[in-house]
Amino acid sequence: MQEKHSLILASSSVYRKELLSRLQIPFNCQTPNIDETQRVNETIDALIERLSTEKATAIASQNPDAWVIGSDQVADLDGQAIGKPGTFEKALAQLEMMQGKTVVFKTGVCFMHFASKRSMYACIPTQVTFHTLDKQILENYLHAEKPYDCAGSAKSEGLGIMLLSKVESQDPTALIGLPLITIANFLRLAHFQIPAPLIS
Repeated sequence: MQEKHSLILASSSVYRKELLSRLQIPFNCQTPNIDETQRVNETIDALIERLSTEKATAIASQNPDAWVIGSDQVADLDGQAIGKPGTFEKALAQLEMMQGKTVVFKTGVCFMHFASKRSMYACIPTQVTFHTLDKQILENYLHAEKPYDCAGSAKSEGLGIMLLSKVESQDPTALIGLPLITIANFLRLAHFQIPAPLIS
């Protein structure tokens, strides 16, 4: 990695932090404070791009010489945005609504360097098909895993995988929160070395 470049993940998500750490390059985490409310007549694709970019901008503007990763994910069910449920009741409603259906989890990522006014953006779709299961199974799952901070109320990297019948994506970690194939490509374009060279 070039010495003048540092890397910041604009997120407080433990899932995104764990994913980015797999690339074995040093980075810091900072939490962006932005309004994530969907605007009137704003499409899901526009929402994801705006939130990813705003998260990156919020941190990059305070760290102009660093490269910053901002990311956001929204589940798209027939054009309806499905976000983080927050509560058991909302999570159960989400899972019941998605039974037997294919939901597109769209993960946006913005890679930004404020000083040079450089930025890159991509949105990675993951098609997720849900089983049709009894309500009791859904309730048992929610009590066991409590996925209330996950869009769509299912942690595919954990017990939530049993809710799913099929997952299709060009970037397999996108569903968990960060598309690492895409991010690795962005990092190489910015002259980061992956993995970072060992210092003897």
